[in-house]
Amino acid sequence: MTIAAECAAAADGLTIPGLLARNAREQPQRPALSGNDTTLTWSRLRDEVAAVARGLAGRGLGAGDRMMIMMSSRPEHWIVDLAATHLAALPCTAYATLSTEQIGFVAAHSKAAVVVLEGAAELDRWTPVLAGNTEVRAVVVLDPEVATPPGDDRFVRWHELHAEGTALHRADPAVFERCWAHITSDDPLAMMYTSGTTGDPKGVVLSHRNAVYEAVAVDRIAPTPDGAPSVSYLPLAHVAERELGIYRALYKALHVSVCPDAAQVVQTLAFVRPPAFFGVPRVWEKITTGLQAVLARQAEPQRELLARAQELALHAFRLRGRGEPVPAEHADRLAEADAQVLRPVRAMLGLDELRWASSGAAPLPPHVLEFLASLGIEVLEVWGMTETTGCATANTADAYRPGSVGRPVPGVELRLGEDGEVFVRGPVVFLGYLDESGEIARATDDEGWLATGDIGWIDDDGYLTITDRKKELIITASGKNIAPAKVEGLLRAHQLVGHAVVIGDRKPYLTALIVLDEETAPGWAAAHGITGDLGELAAHPKVRAELDVLLTEVNGRLARAEQIKRYEVLAQPWSAESGELTPTLKLKRKAVQERYATDIDSLYT
Repeated sequence: MTIAAECAAAADGLTIPGLLARNAREQPQRPALSGNDTTLTWSRLRDEVAAVARGLAGRGLGAGDRMMIMMSSRPEHWIVDLAATHLAALPCTAYATLSTEQIGFVAAHSKAAVVVLEGAAELDRWTPVLAGNTEVRAVVVLDPEVATPPGDDRFVRWHELHAEGTALHRADPAVFERCWAHITSDDPLAMMYTSGTTGDPKGVVLSHRNAVYEAVAVDRIAPTPDGAPSVSYLPLAHVAERELGIYRALYKALHVSVCPDAAQVVQTLAFVRPPAFFGVPRVWEKITTGLQAVLARQAEPQRELLARAQELALHAFRLRGRGEPVPAEHADRLAEADAQVLRPVRAMLGLDELRWASSGAAPLPPHVLEFLASLGIEVLEVWGMTETTGCATANTADAYRPGSVGRPVPGVELRLGEDGEVFVRGPVVFLGYLDESGEIARATDDEGWLATGDIGWIDDDGYLTITDRKKELIITASGKNIAPAKVEGLLRAHQLVGHAVVIGDRKPYLTALIVLDEETAPGWAAAHGITGDLGELAAHPKVRAELDVLLTEVNGRLARAEQIKRYEVLAQPWSAESGELTPTLKLKRKAVQERYATDIDSLYT
């Protein structure tokens, strides 16, 4: 039997409610979920899920309904998500940074029957949307102190919902068991909204089979002990966290510690000491920066010992990355140096038990990769997307190529189109996109291949390297997907702006290059008592002040990750002749980034 067949057999017939029932039955007193100074055992977690499921059902949530959640990472988020799953409803976590306009879109598109909100910040943005929405039957609010709109009987407090459900479940526990008994592995499990190239969100629907197979396949290439500790710090709107923090955790009965603030993840790691950890590039960059500062303060003798140990570790990493063996003598010296010098450094971070460190969502800078490897933290890059339930390819501890995103996980196939676009097929490929009718529209071709929109190449050993994104989607250093055309369109709506290019790929935040409109900018200037050519207007304080106002207005319509932090106004117009535009006046993004590299760099200084 092949590895793929073994994974398929292991995942066959499993569902998320079935895994929770198994864990509660076989290890009821083992810890499952910790957060907010509370630890829930598997038995207690299932009881909580049952109570909230009955409460949600009493408020009108049923099979096939959609439920939108806007809540931080906390145990209640896991509970309400799993409760909806047991009702065969479709939970969907919205990014906490969505604007009211964006919330309106996802609420209308999903036709959500129930909305679950954490507190005042969420309710303020949802209230205008809910006021005109007749699809929503219930709005659950977690914070008991928040004032809800008077006269709207759809609102219910979390503690009230929980009490209602608890009473119903105690009166007849069999009802809860019947709720999920009919669910199969091919049924829809959850939905996530991801931006398309135009900026319009798409509802990606995953099945139970997608989620469980991904968990099985990842465990095959990076085994984790049953019941091992795990850290959850990314939003549950992120496919990596949803897969690792909920579905894989259920499959392996992991003990998940919730870190509600990503800025505190390093401290959480030091406490939890997990054997596996996935970090977006920005997290690894912060760890690198912090370590370099700490190590630089060491006394000279310690720095010399560390430097020699790092040299040994990095050389071994490079050899294995080229597929070459590490000489026995070198391996012995490294083992001794690791035990005496490198492992204590990793212990400071809680990474001394780490067996599989991974990174995805955007390329990891080579200097970060090698610095961490020199300390024995070998971060292995993976690649995937929401539509592939997370990781579709991965480097592994015994088979990796730095700069690549690895080889396909068991059961996944890759092929390249004529233009180098990566196509993927396999059991991790999603069911399809939710359309406005509520149906799930398949996104694969007749043979099951999904066009990913990424451009890459595959070497003779099967390692995939991603070189570009076919449709120019920006992925920031923190792993957020940004559609630049949407933001640029908002900027160009002002008569001062002729062209705008949003920058931010692999960067910590977005910036913009703005070119004034040759035709309309002079008219605006004249109306405001300003004269001069475009170069003079670009530097004029009144023009800058107006653009500052524009940015404030535009940012108010965008999610936090999409907002422009800094911008530069260029003095010269763009044209096909000057090279920034195509003959049909489309932006030549690469040409712009190369020509204005100095200006762009100054925006990140």
